[in-house]
Amino acid sequence: MASLDRNNKILLDLVKQPGNNLCADCQAPEPDWASYTLGVFVCLNCCGMHRNLPAISKVKSIRLDHWEDSLVEFMQQRGNSVVKALYEKCVPAFFYHPGPKDCGVLREQWIRAKYERREFTGENSMQRSYSSGDSEYESVLWKKGKNNKQYQRTIFLLSKTNFTLSYYIKDDCKGPKAVISMKDLNAVFQPEKISHVHGLWISYPQEDYTRNLFVYHEDGQEIVSFFNALRATRLAYLQRKHPSQQIHQLASQITTPIIKEGYMEKTGPTQKESFRKRWFCLCLRKRTLLYFKSPLDAAELGAVFLGSESHGYAVSESRSQSVRGSRWHCEIKLQTPKRHFVFRCEEEGDQREWLEAFRNVISQPMTPEDYAYEATHRRWR
Repeated sequence: MASLDRNNKILLDLVKQPGNNLCADCQAPEPDWASYTLGVFVCLNCCGMHRNLPAISKVKSIRLDHWEDSLVEFMQQRGNSVVKALYEKCVPAFFYHPGPKDCGVLREQWIRAKYERREFTGENSMQRSYSSGDSEYESVLWKKGKNNKQYQRTIFLLSKTNFTLSYYIKDDCKGPKAVISMKDLNAVFQPEKISHVHGLWISYPQEDYTRNLFVYHEDGQEIVSFFNALRATRLAYLQRKHPSQQIHQLASQITTPIIKEGYMEKTGPTQKESFRKRWFCLCLRKRTLLYFKSPLDAAELGAVFLGSESHGYAVSESRSQSVRGSRWHCEIKLQTPKRHFVFRCEEEGDQREWLEAFRNVISQPMTPEDYAYEATHRRWR
């Protein structure tokens, strides 16, 4: 018992050290599991992924399990920083590093790429198919139809030469259904929204509105490879557009996370119209609030640009009385230089989250790119 207590105390001290105090794979704080074959400390979620690699990684709780002296000594010799230097030696700048809130397929494929396939150790001279060295990448995915709920087999072709993504509905068709520029293309995983564990949401501007594509692949490795191929092509485009910027600066611009989405009710410009339930998405980098009739709509119904507080943008909360057409009463008022918007949430918790998200955007100072985007952006449809 004394030896057990001593070894667990050593591990608990080790996990507090810089590098070890965050999960080796997703950077979640305070990991309380460890792979005693790799020598890394991981969180509970990533621990489950490691259990799927029994030939490579074996895990134990640093608090509850028995640790032999030899295993503790091995953990002391390794640790997250030492193992990272080996397994993440050559990670491409475009490759997505999942965080604690990312979906399972991203974390699983990151872990498999590192430890099972050893893609980033520099030992394998063969480039991955999504590598920045390839000019084209092709993948066959299931894509939701624009005007129906059916998913159909679709061929996607990425070109780094032209900085485009094309897709073809049929193998024998003469030309692509669409050719999409990498200029403002965005891709994020949305498994819950798409109702598939490998669901990917691709969005891009088309004329004066945002167009959405919802796709998936049954194989997790293939959909994540396609996602990273998109990121590689986007990075190549950004490098061509901004040759003077450092690659790490450009890498942060490859994709734009959605900081908040969900249902709210909205009314019209005079605020006398009936409230209607809509699905809203708020994007930080483009400072844009989009709304749709439903989460899987192919195109937006409207959009509003959110500037900064110093330019007359403000948000506040209130609790309204019953109004015709509205079932929800947790109100949010958004003020812009040209219009006031009124939204309503079903619960106070939703209201607080939306208020925090709006304030997160308008508290950020405007960048030169924000000013350029505002000048061409349609405020609301």
